[in-house]
Amino acid sequence: MKKKIADYRILTVLLITFCGGVATAQSPEKRPNMIIIMADDLDSRQLSCYGGQNLKTTHIDRLASEGMKFSALIASEAMCIPTRASLFTGLYPVGHGAYQNHKPVNRDLKSVAHYLNDLGYRVGLTGKDHVTHPRSVFPFDRVDGFEPNCVASTDEYFLDSIRNYIGQGEPYCLFVMSINPHAPWTVGNPDEFNPEELVLPAHWVDTERTRTEFCKYLAEVRRLDDQVGDIVGLLEETGTTDNTIVIFLGEQGPQFPGGKWTLYDNGQKSSMIIKWPGNVQPGTETDAIVQYEDITPTLVDIVGGKPITGLDGRSFAAVLVGKEMRHRDVAYGIHNNIPEGPAYPIRSIRDLHYKLIWNLTPDSTYYIKYMLNTANKKLAWTSWMERAAQDDRAKALTERIVRKPAIEFYDIVMDPFELENLAEKPEYRTLVQRYQAKLQGWMEAQGDEGAALDVPIRRD
Repeated sequence: MKKKIADYRILTVLLITFCGGVATAQSPEKRPNMIIIMADDLDSRQLSCYGGQNLKTTHIDRLASEGMKFSALIASEAMCIPTRASLFTGLYPVGHGAYQNHKPVNRDLKSVAHYLNDLGYRVGLTGKDHVTHPRSVFPFDRVDGFEPNCVASTDEYFLDSIRNYIGQGEPYCLFVMSINPHAPWTVGNPDEFNPEELVLPAHWVDTERTRTEFCKYLAEVRRLDDQVGDIVGLLEETGTTDNTIVIFLGEQGPQFPGGKWTLYDNGQKSSMIIKWPGNVQPGTETDAIVQYEDITPTLVDIVGGKPITGLDGRSFAAVLVGKEMRHRDVAYGIHNNIPEGPAYPIRSIRDLHYKLIWNLTPDSTYYIKYMLNTANKKLAWTSWMERAAQDDRAKALTERIVRKPAIEFYDIVMDPFELENLAEKPEYRTLVQRYQAKLQGWMEAQGDEGAALDVPIRRD
């Protein structure tokens, strides 16, 4: 924690009751409403409250100043459907079944909608909804307003239906699922940004095409920030701010090489900000390791529900109210490449200091059809490969993406962009063995068959 949360005294401490083992200042008649705003393919390092230098994300920054910022939220699989299924079910990808993009979840599951409905909450969703099938698993109230198609060329939205939903009576939980900044990066104003002045991630090859595409991407980050401002403004307009928990989530990383569809931090590492008036101290930050699987158990916990047996996630509400500094010792990752490219299964484990990535078929070549198709001259990657033909550094940065050793091991404190693989250095041998053994143990516990999972999806 960057501030001494342990000394923070909750304003309503005399009213605290203990529900499910976690303190809450809400009486049963006045349980908090919840709004969860989720981005789509967000490079969380671009948010100015997370150190981004390319734009000022005013509204998201304001949430951070009024709540708690998490610096170690980790997606267990850096692609949309698995991440969202983990968010909604509290299960790791092998457990919920959607361990490949566009693979359906298992049909016998329950989700956050069931758990909160059972506690008397209305649970709605507006916006991107392609993971919410079948309805028996995801019985959300469908709310108009935000664009549901993540590859739409426009993201026009309106707030009337959302205003109506939150005004139907308390308590409610509403998921607002933006499609920004998911490709094709066709909304917002890229002219706001000067491509020559952009600060690029250290693992990128610096080309004119890259900078042009990055301007388009940042324009959608700006659009996302404005949407957050509109939702928060709606709460203020309706006078419901004080009794509403607002959660911002970054999903997983961007659709640039080394981001989404990888287990590097630019793919897995996400953002989360939680504003809970009267319970979370404003302007605080935690480095407690949390995964998306932990969010549903936390929502259930803070509104008085009992722990749900059989989930992979567990509540981090004690971190929110300053009772605990830590949550998980490590975070895990899984990647299966089909159907976005040929099989290329990867697994990972990381804590706050080191990260091990295990490429299960290192003799294969990694390829994603949306990002690495050099026949498409509009892709940043195509310009990277052209540069790599004549530039040694560009060659090394592109080789890092497509040809990987079996084991990668990084000091993510000293090397946050994971550019120096320490796996073959003798002084790290014992650490590598320890992390790999723990990762193998997790895979066995999950019933993860490794490379055998990265096969064409069966449609029953």
